Amino acid sequence: MAELLFNDVFKVKCVNPDGKKYDKVSRIEARSEKLSMYMLLDVNTEIYPIDEGEKILMVLSPTLNYDGAPVTSYSGQEGKKSLADKFEYIMHGKIYKLSDEGSGSDLKVEVYASFGGLQMLLKGDPIHCAKFRVDQNMFLLLRKL
Repeated sequence: MAELLFNDVFKVKCVNPDGKKYDKVSRIEARSEKLSMYMLLDVNTEIYPIDEGEKILMVLSPTLNYDGAPVTSYSGQEGKKSLADKFEYIMHGKIYKLSDEGSGSDLKVEVYASFGGLQMLLKGDPIHCAKFRVDQNMFLLLRKL
């Protein structure tokens, strides 16, 4: 099984906290249940609608292959079992910024990623962000619970 970068259940607190800016995209604000992480995530809600109060499983993985092998192309993937089979919404992107906020016991790490222009901010305890690095490619996978 591929080693995951992050895995937790989030409860959507708000959809479009700063107002609706795009027709097909919504920004969700969510808090994770297990690790107390904060997330802002842009989602194409035309194809994957998300409502306030819903719970979603969110996984960040460096690959879709169960054996951990990197995804080198999308051709030839037909019929091959992968992590994608267990999720409803998948995006591929890259971490472009890591930063610290606060200090001492209040220190939080902010992870910024872009998925073809759709943005993610994941913020929380540094111990839960230790696997992330700038320019790291990854897949974001979502499934409603």
